[in-house]
Amino acid sequence: MTKRLFIKTYGCQMNVYDSARMADVMAPHGYAPTDDPDGADLVVLNTCHIREKAAEKVYSELGRLRALKDEKARTGGRMLLAVAGCVAQAEGAEIVARAPQVDLVVGPQAYHRLPEMVARVLGRTGKGHGEIDTDFPADDKFDHLPRPHATGRTAFVTVQEGCDKFCTFCVVPYTRGAEFSRPAGAVLDEVRDLADQGVSEVTLLGQNVNAYHGEGADGAEWSLARLIEAVAGVPGIRRIRYTTSHPRDMDEGLIAAHRDIPALMPYLHLPVQAGSDRVLEAMNRHYTAADYLRIVERLRAARPDLALSSDFIVGFPGERDADFEATMDLVRAVGFAQAYSFKYSARPGTPGAALPGRVAADVASSRLARLQELLSVQQAGFNSACVGKEMDILLDRSGRKPGQLVGRSPWMQAVHVNAAESLRGSIVRVRVDAAHANSLAGTLAGASGLAAGGRAVA
Repeated sequence: MTKRLFIKTYGCQMNVYDSARMADVMAPHGYAPTDDPDGADLVVLNTCHIREKAAEKVYSELGRLRALKDEKARTGGRMLLAVAGCVAQAEGAEIVARAPQVDLVVGPQAYHRLPEMVARVLGRTGKGHGEIDTDFPADDKFDHLPRPHATGRTAFVTVQEGCDKFCTFCVVPYTRGAEFSRPAGAVLDEVRDLADQGVSEVTLLGQNVNAYHGEGADGAEWSLARLIEAVAGVPGIRRIRYTTSHPRDMDEGLIAAHRDIPALMPYLHLPVQAGSDRVLEAMNRHYTAADYLRIVERLRAARPDLALSSDFIVGFPGERDADFEATMDLVRAVGFAQAYSFKYSARPGTPGAALPGRVAADVASSRLARLQELLSVQQAGFNSACVGKEMDILLDRSGRKPGQLVGRSPWMQAVHVNAAESLRGSIVRVRVDAAHANSLAGTLAGASGLAAGGRAVA
């Protein structure tokens, strides 16, 4: 009998990947994904602990799910509730203490053991205590995961986990553990598996993905650049991306890869966090604003059409007006195609939480508004500059309008196109006709336009 599995994913692409792998792990045990928690047999909240009040949001969601669990019990069924991911790792047994309706708590390094945990809970009589597994196992969890199941033409592949940087604002080293790189052979096997299922674009993931140093098939240590080169050689893989990077690990080999490997898309997410050297030092980032600008200069020399996105934190403890203006100057100097910006939120247990010089909330809000206005202008300018150009678009989903498909540009923009359904999953040539705040619109060009009349483009 098929059971229903609902997974709600919070946070980064790493969690998206982990959620997909949890679904893969549970599939052999009769669990099929569902889009609705109502009536599900297993509900998993795959959580993120980066932002303030992340745990409280999870408890609020658990309160809503408790009503669904009780309703299923009244009809003779049983719903298991699981909390996974970084909040699970950080909170552990406290989750079960505060929310006794939770049956399982599983950290991001232990979700391959989810089937055994579910079996133990289902085998119990009475309420008992929730199953908790937040260990950092000595064995490689990836060795225990089944064959990945592709759901489209794009896929995430985790190649590196954990972080050794210990930025003072960040919980990742505590929730994800030390840096670990998967062997190159295992990564390539997964990519080949996905390519055999029709995937043509892969995004290589890691908390510090460009710190990748996995063992190669030749026994030597491979860099991310070497891994990308090998992934580009997998038949069927036509596009490669990677995220998230740290400026300290942007070496010359990786910069050269942007010049030399056509499959590597000209878009890079490179978080800078701040433009003030004082703030960067307080954040323990180990680079200066000038260092970051030199990296950008070398990247653009290697790949002139490269677009950059970044992360910014405003209102970090001790940030003065002059520090914030230095961040604004850096943004103007670089010109970002996209960016994510937030007010600083103290994470319990991190060094930043104990720093003096808290910035007043209204000051931080004002600074964030100014920064976001500048970033929005830059994003709009980047999108507008695409109008009139032709670019290759991977059409991967239906649009909201009849006869419309939506795809991804090399620079990660969503592009809306009127196209035949037969072109879904294809990479087609599109002429951009209009730019919007967060997307582009275009028409099929050249051979792609002919394909809309019945000839598919591979």
